[in-house]
Amino acid sequence: MNWTERRQRFRAQIESDQCVHPGSVFDPISARIAEDLGFEVGMFAGSIASMTVLGAPDLIVLTLSEFAEQAYRICRAGDLALLVDADHGYGNALNVKRTVEELETSGVAALTIEDTDLPQPHGIEGATRLLSIDEGVGKMKAALEGRQDKDLVVAARTSAFRATDNEDAIARALAYQAVGVDALFFAGVSTKEQVEMINENVSIPVFVAPQGKDIVDLPYLASHGVRICLQGHQPFSAAVQAVYSTLKALRDGVPTSEIENVASSDLMKQLTRDEDYQRQMKDYL
Repeated sequence: MNWTERRQRFRAQIESDQCVHPGSVFDPISARIAEDLGFEVGMFAGSIASMTVLGAPDLIVLTLSEFAEQAYRICRAGDLALLVDADHGYGNALNVKRTVEELETSGVAALTIEDTDLPQPHGIEGATRLLSIDEGVGKMKAALEGRQDKDLVVAARTSAFRATDNEDAIARALAYQAVGVDALFFAGVSTKEQVEMINENVSIPVFVAPQGKDIVDLPYLASHGVRICLQGHQPFSAAVQAVYSTLKALRDGVPTSEIENVASSDLMKQLTRDEDYQRQMKDYL
């Protein structure tokens, strides 16, 4: 399939003066819903991938092949420009290069590689530990070398605002920017002071996963160089609750005719692209 147009749309978005919330998606149907509702960008998170594919928490037990396969299923279902959280690149810098190659082939429009020390090392009891800046730089260089399509966006991600301090966060950002990444993703940003520090020091597009609601103001963020602002991943949690509630009601004896909040036949036909398949049946069979 040709993924170029959606990658160009994503680049146009981050090169604009607007900040948008991506639609958090996890499978082909959720991606089509986001596309039909007009989301400019979809977001497929590593944590959601782990739960979707394995039913496991976000502990980096998912493999690259499992993640890339699900990303491909999402991408082939429509035209949504998909940003994916590729975690630590599934290993060292050589694994990062392979990760970019596989995800580019899967059709993603953009991916992030983070400088967190993952998977969880022995003996640190859940604390977030970051790689050295030198190792982080090596990973970003490898990510860029792994890219074949110049339109694919490679973003460096850091949790330094939350894990270390503001000074370290900016030092990491400047080091990764100097390598040539297309964007910087900051997780755990919690204050306008931090947003302004980023804006004063960084000259490439910025993505944020804010901590708390104080800075979630799209016009303000847009004026400070932020182009993507995550909202979290409530759609997956909402879907889990809906399935749980429906199955529980059925198990408890509620008649199928009384089950609430079920997608209509028309919506199901829309999301499964039934009209297209019916036309193909007529034309080809």
